[in-house]
Amino acid sequence: MNNIWSKNVQGTMTLYLSRKLRFDDVFFEQYDKSFDLDKNLDIKILEIGCGPGAMAESLHKWYPKAQITAIDRDSNFISFAKENIPGIEFIEGDVTQLPFSDQSFDVTISNTVQEHIEPTAFWGEQRRVLKPGGVCLCLSARKGLHCTAACLEMTAEERDFWENRPQSNEELDKYGVCRFPMSEAELPASMEQNGFLNVTTGYAIIDLTPDAPKYSAQMAETMIEAMRQTDLEAIRSVHSNQTEKAISAVNAKYDQRLRLYREGIKQWDTSVSVTMIIRGTK
Repeated sequence: MNNIWSKNVQGTMTLYLSRKLRFDDVFFEQYDKSFDLDKNLDIKILEIGCGPGAMAESLHKWYPKAQITAIDRDSNFISFAKENIPGIEFIEGDVTQLPFSDQSFDVTISNTVQEHIEPTAFWGEQRRVLKPGGVCLCLSARKGLHCTAACLEMTAEERDFWENRPQSNEELDKYGVCRFPMSEAELPASMEQNGFLNVTTGYAIIDLTPDAPKYSAQMAETMIEAMRQTDLEAIRSVHSNQTEKAISAVNAKYDQRLRLYREGIKQWDTSVSVTMIIRGTK
C-alpha cells in the first residue's frame, strides 16, 4: 500500500474538491477547444496520475462514448475513486511503468503530473501505450491569482501551529514534489523532443470567485468548502496531537465566510488558476 502522497503532500478531499471545481462543466468549453476530441467516437482514454478521480469523472460526462481508465500510485486516492465514481476503471500503479500493452489507448491525459516525473519516462510511457495517431494531452498549472477574504486571513492559532511545525523543502523533496519543472516554452519542446508530432498549446482560465453573480449559490458554497478542506487537511497532514486549536480556528473562519455569503455581504475573494494544455499526436 502506497499512501505517501495523500498523507504527506495533498489529502484526498483537498485534491478531489479542488479538481472537481476546476473541471466543472462551466469550464468545459475552454478545455474542449484545446483537447480537440470527437465526442461521437468510441475511444479509449487513459488518465495518468488521476488522484482521487475528479478529472476522470468529468471526462466521463464530457465524452460519454469513451472508455476511461485512470491510474495512480496512491492507494487512498484509488480507493476513494473506486468507492465514489462509477463508470471508470481505476487502477493502482506506477505511471513510469504503465501496466498496459503497446498501442492500447487513443488518448492519454494528465493534470499536474509532468513536473513530478522524469521527462523521458513521462512522455515515453504515454507514447508507448498510444495507438498510431493517438493524442497526448498534458495539463500543467501555471502562475495564477489569489486574493484572500479578510475573514479568511491566517489566524493566530494557525500561525502558532505552523511556526512550530514548518514543512521544510527537504521534506517535500523526499516525496518527489516538483523535481522536473518546465517553463511554458520548455514543456511543448519536451513533448516534441520525445517524439510527439503536431504539438499545440492552449490555456484554460479557471475563475473561482464565490461572490461572482455568474455562479450558483451551490457552486459558490462549494468553492468556500473546498478552501476549508484544503486548510484542514494541510493541518492534519502534519500528524501532530497539537492540531485542535488550529482546526477549530479554521472552521470558525470558514463558518463566518459562509454566513457572510448567505447574507449577501460580498468579500470578492478569488482564486484564478491558469492551466496550460499541451497537445501532441503519436
